[in-house]
Amino acid sequence: MTTFIKLLGWILARTPEPILASVAAGLGTLIFTALPRRRRVVLSNLVHAYPQRSPSDIKRLGRQSCQRLVETALLSLASPFLGNLRLLKIACAGPGVEAMLVERRASPRPTVLASAHLAYWETQTWLGLLSRTPIGDFGVIYRPLDNPRADAFVRQTRERFGMRLLSRKEGFAQALKILRNQGCIGVLFDQNAGLQGALTTLFERVCSTTELPGILAQKFEAEVRIIFAVRRAFWRVELRIETLRHDGSAEGVTIGLNRWLEDKLSTDPNLCASWLWSHDRWRNQDMPRSRLSFAAKRNLLDEEIKMRGWLELPRRTRVFIRLPNWLGDVVMALPLIRALRTSRPDAEITLIGKAQFRPLFELTGLNFEHYQPLPERGFRYWFTFRNLRHRYPDFYLLLTHSLRGDLEAWLTGCRQRFGIERPGRRRPLLSHVYRVPESGPLKPSHQIAEWQAFFEEFGLKTAIDRHPFARTQPVAPGGPPHIGLIAGSENNPAKRWPVSHWRAIIDMLPNVRFSLFGTLSDRRITDEIAADFPPDHVENLAGRTDLLAFGRALQACHLLISNDTGGMHLANALGVPIIGLFGPTNPVRTGPVFNGPVVVLQPPGCPATGGANLIELEPKIVLDSVHHLLPGIASNRD
Repeated sequence: MTTFIKLLGWILARTPEPILASVAAGLGTLIFTALPRRRRVVLSNLVHAYPQRSPSDIKRLGRQSCQRLVETALLSLASPFLGNLRLLKIACAGPGVEAMLVERRASPRPTVLASAHLAYWETQTWLGLLSRTPIGDFGVIYRPLDNPRADAFVRQTRERFGMRLLSRKEGFAQALKILRNQGCIGVLFDQNAGLQGALTTLFERVCSTTELPGILAQKFEAEVRIIFAVRRAFWRVELRIETLRHDGSAEGVTIGLNRWLEDKLSTDPNLCASWLWSHDRWRNQDMPRSRLSFAAKRNLLDEEIKMRGWLELPRRTRVFIRLPNWLGDVVMALPLIRALRTSRPDAEITLIGKAQFRPLFELTGLNFEHYQPLPERGFRYWFTFRNLRHRYPDFYLLLTHSLRGDLEAWLTGCRQRFGIERPGRRRPLLSHVYRVPESGPLKPSHQIAEWQAFFEEFGLKTAIDRHPFARTQPVAPGGPPHIGLIAGSENNPAKRWPVSHWRAIIDMLPNVRFSLFGTLSDRRITDEIAADFPPDHVENLAGRTDLLAFGRALQACHLLISNDTGGMHLANALGVPIIGLFGPTNPVRTGPVFNGPVVVLQPPGCPATGGANLIELEPKIVLDSVHHLLPGIASNRD
C-alpha cells in the first residue's frame, strides 16, 4: 500500500495543474452527488449551521467543500515529491506569520498553535520553508498511522522543514518539555473528540471538543494562536496565524477556539467552503445507548452559556417524536416528552400527530418547537414525510407500533429511528429498538412503564415527573359544585357505563351542576342522559367543543366522572380530580398516570386487570367516591 501511495504521489507531482484541477472538481462533485450518505452528512451539517440559507446556496457550499477536500488530498499525496521552488509557488506566508515568528524570537514564551479542519492543512508543516525567520523548537502532536511504513513516510515528509511530529501515545512528554523551554506546540482542535472531549457548542449545536490546547495553555500560561490556510486558487494558498484572546483558563481556551472557528465560517465565505463539512463534527452525541442524554468526560455547557450571555442552551438537535393515534395515549406520553426536554435541553422537538391534538400542548404548557400535523390519507400522504428529509432530523422517536409509523420515519431519511419491538412483531424499518421482554415485571405494568424502559434503554436519566400540569383556568369560587361527566367511548361501546346509571348519579346530586362532554358521535347517549333535566342542572356540551374548549371546560370542573377515555386522561393531566370507571379494560395498563386526585372504580369482583361488565358497577359506589373527593357535598341516596 505504501508503495502504491508513493507511486501515485510521484505521478500527481508531475501532472499539470490544470488537469489536476479538473480531476479535483470532477471527483469532488462525484463524492457530493453519487455518495448519498456522505451527501446527506454534508447537507445536514450545512442546514443545521445556516438554517436561513437557500437550498441552492447550501448545495453550492457542499459541492465546493467536497472539491476542496479532494484538492487537499491530491496535494498531500504529491507534496513529498515536490521541490522547494514548487512549494513556494503553491503557498506563501501571510504577514501575521512572519510577525509572530519575529516576536517569538525577540521574546520567547510558550505558545500553543491550534489548527482546525480546514482545507490545505498540509501547508502548515511548510512553515519553516515559507518564513524568513527560524521557527525554533516546534513540535506537532499527531495521531500515528496504524501502518508503520506509512507512518514513517508521513513523518519523513512532514518533518522536512523543521517541525517535529510527536505521537499522542509516546510524544506527550516531549511536548511538555518543549513548552517548558518556551517552544511552540501545534495541536489540532477537533469537534468530535469522543468521550474524552468536553461538551461545548459549535454553531449552537452540542459537540465534543478537544481540551488539550486549553489544558496546555493554562498549565504553561502559554499564548494561543490559530494557524490556517486560505485558498486563493487551485493549489494556491496563503498561510495565516491569528492570536486567540482568552482568560487563561482551559475552559476559556476550549470554548474560545470554537467561537473563533464559528465566527470565521460565518463571516468568510471562502473559509466556509474550505471547512470539511463532510466530516460529522457533531456525531459524538449520537451514540444510541446515550442518545437521550449527554455523554462526555466533561461538560462545559454551563460555562459556555455564561460566557455567551445565553439564557439557556440553544435548541439545535432536531428530534422528531411520532405521537400515538389516541388522545389518551398522547396524554400518557406527556411525562416522557417532559423528561426528554430536561434530559436533552438542546433538543429542538418536532411533534408529529393528528392535527386535533395540537391544542393539548397549549393546555398543558408543554414546550416544543414544531408541530407537524398528519396529512390526509392518500397517495400524497407519503410525500409529506419524504419532504421532511430536507429538515434533516437527528433522531426520531416512535410512540406508535405500526408499520405505517415506521415507514413514515424511514421516508424522512433520519439515520436513527427508535421504537419498541414486542415479541413476535419485528420492526425492520427502525434502526434501533427496545425489545420488550417476553415475560417479566414489565408485562403487567402500565404503558408508561414500558415507554420509560424504552427511553432509558437509549440513555434517558431524568426522573419521570408525574405531577399534573398547572391549571391555567382555576375553578371559580362560590356557586354549586360543578362535576363533568364523560359517558361516551370513541373506540369501544363496552367501556360505557349505562345511561340509567348516569341518570341515577345525577338524581342523587340535586345541588350539583353537571356538564356532559363528548364528541358529536356521543350526542345520542348524552341526549338520553340529559333528557328531562333542567339546563341549569345538566348542560349537554357533547359535540360542541374542540379540544381546547374541552380542556378549558374540564379545568372549570371540581370533579370529573368518566369512562376509560382520552378525556379522562386529559383531565388527570390538567390536575382535575377524577373518578375513572373501568370494566372490560385494564387500569393497571392504561389507567391515569398523573399524581392528581384519582379514584379508579371497577365492578365488584373484577380482576385488577379488568374483564368485568360495567353494568355491575352500581351508582351508589360511584357516589361514595364523589363524597370522598368532594366532602360535604349534599346528596340523595334514595
